Amino acid sequence: MSKVNGCDIPEDLYYSVEKHVWGKLEDDGTVTVGMTSVAQSLAGKLLYITPKKVGRKIAQLKSVATVESGKYVGPVPALFSGEIVAVNDEVVENVSIINSDPYGKGWVCKIKADNIEEDKKNLLIGKEAVEAYKKKIEADGIKCE
Repeated sequence: MSKVNGCDIPEDLYYSVEKHVWGKLEDDGTVTVGMTSVAQSLAGKLLYITPKKVGRKIAQLKSVATVESGKYVGPVPALFSGEIVAVNDEVVENVSIINSDPYGKGWVCKIKADNIEEDKKNLLIGKEAVEAYKKKIEADGIKCE
């Protein structure tokens, strides 16, 4: 895992650096989606999350949930298009899990992706993702706690 200004950036995940979301390809063909360390840090202490329902079809970079903090209300975009097959009920009950463990227990939903190979073309992974995030974090003066 790489760290930039205190922000964790696991190199084995897919990212949309502009949207501050991550995706992990699972062995069963689903994709787990969540907010990055940068996203939760920028938003501050999260207060609520309202996920879309299981069964809902989502296009790439369209919202799978809405999060709210004292200074932010906004979407959690899907990195891959497809159908929502699971929502993290633990996060719905206690959204602060995203603040404390954004890449583990703080995942938001799982998607059965329609076209993984096509969607991956718009995403970054590994050293490319770390470098892009480093530029974004430094340009925007972002610090994670």
